[in-house]
Amino acid sequence: MILSMTGYGKAVGKYKNRQIVAEIRSLNSKQLDLSTKICNSYRSREIEIRNEIAKRVERGKVDFSLYIDSANSEVAPRINQQVVADYYAQIKQISENLNIALPENWFEVLLRLPDATKADADEMEEEEWEVIKNTIHAAIDQFIEFRQKEGASLDRVFRSNIENISALLSQIDPYEKERVEKIKQHLRDNLNSLGVDYDKNRFEQELIFYIEKLDVNEEKNRLRQHLHYFLQTMDDAASGKKLGFISQEIGREINTLGSKSNHSEMQKIVVKMKDELEQIKEQVLNVL
Repeated sequence: MILSMTGYGKAVGKYKNRQIVAEIRSLNSKQLDLSTKICNSYRSREIEIRNEIAKRVERGKVDFSLYIDSANSEVAPRINQQVVADYYAQIKQISENLNIALPENWFEVLLRLPDATKADADEMEEEEWEVIKNTIHAAIDQFIEFRQKEGASLDRVFRSNIENISALLSQIDPYEKERVEKIKQHLRDNLNSLGVDYDKNRFEQELIFYIEKLDVNEEKNRLRQHLHYFLQTMDDAASGKKLGFISQEIGREINTLGSKSNHSEMQKIVVKMKDELEQIKEQVLNVL
């Protein structure tokens, strides 16, 4: 199963008169890059909260928020008078020292400053911590479900791209015999145009050696194997890194086909293969 690194989840829990909201979202990253934004009331539990998230969330640039929804809580947030008083004294002192006019709208200025409307954190009850943990896990459940849905979408895209490359590979077959005959005839014509005698047996030997160097059967077989391995890896516990490595191997075989093709129609097919592969490489970066 494929999981996307892009995800979002949100859950709401209630404890007494508080409505607790947990939100988690992520984008792609090489490892787990966790950033948390936790309200003052619960900041003392930040390490435990980070551990709860890290247990279930793998890789990605993850942003997590935990806060109290004051709009839906039964009690409005209190004004922290001591903090406001300290801000007031500091602003007056700065005004006197720097000769800057005092604000006319004191309350509007003071109440916008950090922690002015946040009460001092009370000691958290164990029952409240259980509510918080359940809310966090509910948000993570939604987050993982989102990743699974996005992963299913990526799965369909990858399978379509792999099928298209496989179909394009089969289109090369009709041109191979024609390509070899054209190369042989072209070399004979060039040699005959020189008007000199040559050892025909030696020429045929050299021609076989040259044609063998342009043979693409090995590349085609390896490419088919890589395409099959890509699909097999998707069916197993697919990781973005592993799929990325396989796509690199697919690219090497396609590039070799292009360099050996020496045929305009085959080169057009190779270009189409590269386009399909580029789509895979872009999307595989978002696989967990």
